[in-house]
Amino acid sequence: MQPHDFWQEVHPPSTFERQPGAGYKAYFPAEFDDGRQIRLPIRELADGKHGIASLIINQASFPVEEALCASLALKVAPFQPEIVVGLPTLGLTLARGVAKRLGHSRYVPLGTSRKFWYREELSVPIASITSPGHTKRLYVDPRMLPLLDNRKVLLVDDVISSGRSIKAALDLLSACGVRPVAIGAAMLQTDAWKTELGSADPTLPECVVGVLRTPRLTRLPGGGWAQELPTR
Repeated sequence: MQPHDFWQEVHPPSTFERQPGAGYKAYFPAEFDDGRQIRLPIRELADGKHGIASLIINQASFPVEEALCASLALKVAPFQPEIVVGLPTLGLTLARGVAKRLGHSRYVPLGTSRKFWYREELSVPIASITSPGHTKRLYVDPRMLPLLDNRKVLLVDDVISSGRSIKAALDLLSACGVRPVAIGAAMLQTDAWKTELGSADPTLPECVVGVLRTPRLTRLPGGGWAQELPTR
């Protein structure tokens, strides 16, 4: 497959085989709850021994984007969210689509670009595993605060991996007097995020909902990658 061919198609169940230890080459077949599959490219980590499956939702085809939004909206519906808050940058695509699927007329986008009317006390530092060494500040537009007041908030990001970005967003919402009823993502990448969120609040991992779940991969001596299926 060419790099631009990934994330372009949702395949029927069992199109690609998933077997722990069997080895994967260029991609990992991530699965929806109903068995449908998406091929995700494997990215090698800095240690050269491990890899992860990658998802960049704003490079996905519209059918794939819509499938992810529809599935997440269905999974978070029992929490009865009244407003969706999205994390920049890629989480905004998912948050917008989920909000529309839930029947909302708008959503609240967080941002890393400071407008002159923003308030520094309504911001927190944020770092991403995909942008190592780059720390920004995460802001909420003060004009959006009435939309969050006494509302059931759903916090959305595209991928939850280390949990650091979500933790930063939770800190920001806490400064606004808000605790989300649920946290949603298109993909839960490994289980490392459980430690980060659990250290802040042991109940937080129970509020996290993901469409796809992908494990950390280990390089095989003869080439390719082995994996352990995540616990559902």
